[in-house]
Amino acid sequence: MLVKVKLKQVTPILLVAAVSAACSTPIDRRQVNGTDEYINAEVTAGLNIPASLNTPPYTKEYDIPPVGTKANTAIVGKKLDIRAPLQVLPMAEGTRVEENSDNIRVVIESIDNSIDLKQEIFDTIRGSLTESGITVLAENFTTGFIETDWITNEEVIESNWWSADKIYQLRQRYRYDIAIKPHGRTADVTINLVEHEEHYNGENQGVLLSGEDKRRYTIDRLNSSVAYMSAKREQLLKENRLRQSRGIELQLIAAQGKQGAYWLANGKFKQVWDRLRIVLPELGFDVLDMDMNKGLYYVNLEESGGFWSSLWGDESLELDKGNYRVVLTVSDDTDKTNIYLKDVAGEPVDDEVMAQVFKSLADLMQTDRKVR
Repeated sequence: MLVKVKLKQVTPILLVAAVSAACSTPIDRRQVNGTDEYINAEVTAGLNIPASLNTPPYTKEYDIPPVGTKANTAIVGKKLDIRAPLQVLPMAEGTRVEENSDNIRVVIESIDNSIDLKQEIFDTIRGSLTESGITVLAENFTTGFIETDWITNEEVIESNWWSADKIYQLRQRYRYDIAIKPHGRTADVTINLVEHEEHYNGENQGVLLSGEDKRRYTIDRLNSSVAYMSAKREQLLKENRLRQSRGIELQLIAAQGKQGAYWLANGKFKQVWDRLRIVLPELGFDVLDMDMNKGLYYVNLEESGGFWSSLWGDESLELDKGNYRVVLTVSDDTDKTNIYLKDVAGEPVDDEVMAQVFKSLADLMQTDRKVR
């Protein structure tokens, strides 16, 4: 009972503090403080200089530029949003921003050829929405769009001890549009605010958004999705660097019929291709040119005697100086890659040479390497 009495004595003080600490509404925060009487100011006429006198020079430092033809002249006073503009932040690897008068696009480039870009973007958007507790209302992978359900944010503007709190509620729905380029390595992602409502103390405020208002909201939501993609892509890059640093096992496959012997690498095409760029010079080959689309390295062996004798000891290697081709193809198992060594005419080298080179090539390929 004593505790209750003390609480009653303190209550008026708490009430005063609560009332004085009442927050401003989101609408108040976008408006200039004080009055907006300046909008009623009249333009005064300039000085009337008699014809017999010279007009004095006027500074143009404080001249107000004319209003543009596309400007909304009704947005003045309390209707003017004084908040600083938001900016799209292309934080994710392989992203950039393209802006025009109609919308904002984030251009997303593929960073891993083994991953379908469209699927990656859909997974990213869904993941960012799920992380924020947002439900997807509709989507279509084929046409390329995701539309959210209502996103509701509430803010207590004024607390009251005897009645319900006064709450400001913001409700919105967004639509993401994903357009993949025909080559499949680049995509454009745009976002639009499709529905917007603001309620205060249960009453719809009937807010009509300007183009800048919509732009602000869409930028904020787009940045959330791009930030989510940034984290996911950083994780993917780390995994790729770790995978590339690991050694690649190599097998010697004997000649079968007209097909000469070849080496079978236990790694995907891109991983094996990147590793050979390091290994071939270590084997004594100069890389003259390369064509990844054809899986082809043009190499030259300048010195066979000294290099190969030091590499192989007393064994002699029947590999003449000159130009060669190293050809990579995807194996029947797409997680593995075939490697062929051919002469300048495109003919396979002798099986004996393939067997001799195999040991040193396998050792270099299987060595773990530090990748930055």
